[in-house]
Amino acid sequence: MAEAPLSSEQVPDGECNEIQKEEDGVMTELDYQNGLSEGRKEFVAPAVGMEFESYDDAYNYYNCYAKEVGFRVRVKNSWFKRNSREKYGAVLCCSSQGFKRIKDVNRLRKETRTGCPAMIRMRLVDSQRWRVLEVSLEHNHLLGNKIYKSIKKVGSGTKRKPESNTDAEVRTIKLYRALVIDAGGNGDSNSNAREVGNFTDCPNQLNLKKGDTQAIYNYLCRMQLANPNFFYLMDINDEGRLSNVFWIDARSRAACGYFGDVVYFDNTYLSNKYEIPLVAFVGLNHHCQSVLLGCSLLAGETRESYIWLFKAWLTCMTGHPPQTIITDRCKALQGAIAEVFPRSLHRFGLSHIMKRVPEKLGGLRNYDAIRKAMIKAVYDSLKVIEFEAAWGFMIQRFGVGDHEWLRSLYEDRVRWAPVYLKDTFFAGMSAARPGETMNPFFDRYVHKQTPLKEFLDKYELALHKKHKEEVLADIDSRSSSPSLKTRCSFELQLSKVFTREVFKMFQYEVEEMYSCFSTTQLHVDGPIIIFLVKERVLGEGNRREIRDYEVLYNRTAGEVRCICSCFNLYGYLCRHALCVLNFNGVEEVPPKYILSRWKKDYKRLYIPDLGSGNATDRMQWFNQLYRSGLQVVEEGVISLDHYKVALQAFEESLNRVHDVEGRQALQAFEESLDLVHDVERRQEQLAL
Repeated sequence: MAEAPLSSEQVPDGECNEIQKEEDGVMTELDYQNGLSEGRKEFVAPAVGMEFESYDDAYNYYNCYAKEVGFRVRVKNSWFKRNSREKYGAVLCCSSQGFKRIKDVNRLRKETRTGCPAMIRMRLVDSQRWRVLEVSLEHNHLLGNKIYKSIKKVGSGTKRKPESNTDAEVRTIKLYRALVIDAGGNGDSNSNAREVGNFTDCPNQLNLKKGDTQAIYNYLCRMQLANPNFFYLMDINDEGRLSNVFWIDARSRAACGYFGDVVYFDNTYLSNKYEIPLVAFVGLNHHCQSVLLGCSLLAGETRESYIWLFKAWLTCMTGHPPQTIITDRCKALQGAIAEVFPRSLHRFGLSHIMKRVPEKLGGLRNYDAIRKAMIKAVYDSLKVIEFEAAWGFMIQRFGVGDHEWLRSLYEDRVRWAPVYLKDTFFAGMSAARPGETMNPFFDRYVHKQTPLKEFLDKYELALHKKHKEEVLADIDSRSSSPSLKTRCSFELQLSKVFTREVFKMFQYEVEEMYSCFSTTQLHVDGPIIIFLVKERVLGEGNRREIRDYEVLYNRTAGEVRCICSCFNLYGYLCRHALCVLNFNGVEEVPPKYILSRWKKDYKRLYIPDLGSGNATDRMQWFNQLYRSGLQVVEEGVISLDHYKVALQAFEESLNRVHDVEGRQALQAFEESLDLVHDVERRQEQLAL
């Protein structure tokens, strides 16, 4: 980036003709008579995303910019932490901002305030740097007639000695070059300017700032050197420009083997035109926590980019596509998934659709009534015929048959409406109940203006936090037993099996069995019996309503299926199915309805299928060894005893591996894990 020079013009000390103090004590004004130099170069304007090492650095930068443009700076607001009194936010504005108070109007001072909107708002962020969050460059008064310099007041009646013009300018240039470039500037007066234009200009290459490409490459190389199981691919277009990037860390690769059955493809940041064109593959672990299964930066929302990405990700999945993949509604995504994952069930995220209702329908005259009718049709319909009738009633009553968005939604209904998805396994990621949402994985870590380099730092932070949450949930689920709320045998049975979070959800279903007051036979066809379960539910206006649920039960096969399809949507039986089992004298939930992925010891006992590839493939060796080793590590941090045994087992395994082949190496890891399990079993026996 070219250096942004300040005016080298010096102001003679004798030209100062007036000193006046602001009553709020935040600024002293030195009014010079010299005009602006006609030949000066304009200082780079402030922009959202700029970062500075300290508040003083940010203040000095804005002050120098103000001097060049021809206005003076005032501190409008400051925010301090309650306990430490550390400053964490501020608004700097033009001194002409606002208007005088009524009691000051009759003073002899000439009115200079015009309600000017020019300002910057900045805040101390996680990186301990001050980031500009909001900028207004427009003034509503004349500029450039005088040069002003703002000097902050240090204390009551005490002023800090100002730096010389030359020293202040040199310091500010250095700050700008060192910090704003690091935040993504490229030397243009618009700090958001890109290396290669925007999405429409260059649809087949990443929309990056200067230095971002090298930062990505350095990061990926560093990660792979640190862990050989870190995987990445970079897609280069015909012009030699970076088009797409995909990467997946070692822990995420291991998670794909456990939780890759149902995948949510999150393109929130890409479709909403965030600073970084980020997309993520997200799964749900055995504690119902989101888990990252891969990341990518894409050139745009094109079929070609999505196809490239899905093929890259499939490589890490050892050729095993997800059973269900959930995405936003997008034609490009739909075509890419049909090509790369033809056997996967592709569904649209219901929460995404419902979030867009205000945007798409808010302008309609009867919006509130339409919204309520749509919610009722979507969430309350148990049968297809009920949904069709409710949707048709809404269209006809409010005359919205020609509304394009509603029409397209209806055409795609089999991919998003819950009543059509009862045979689709969602493992808790369906968001099929009112109020349920699917939040972006990097929520709270990425905002609209987050630069790429900052994200690469936050990526590690986010993954570390998520892993810590999983480890703590593992310890909590294994070390304590949940309290029971009923005397139902189903509750006692699964309290010993499910992780704590999943058990809480199942426990709620057990409690709600008592709102089901009638279970009767409707139809018998050999071993298959259809039951009708009546339940009191909360309806509109908090009124209790009675709803009927049909439940199919096959005594011979030990199968039970409710019309609400709770098992397929969430992975555990509903209150209606439990009522039917209880009615038929069944005291335990059948094994087929106790999913392994919800068990406390799931990651210890489940060995991911590596596919039918060559058994001597070194990459498969590495993947399996890594998963097994990772299990020992995660078990080893449960307690000090676990840690000692795991460390000793690793050392013994390593000694054995030095003299054996690859297959025996895996056996050594498994024996190490068994040793760690023995510690846990001994502790449980002592506890009993």
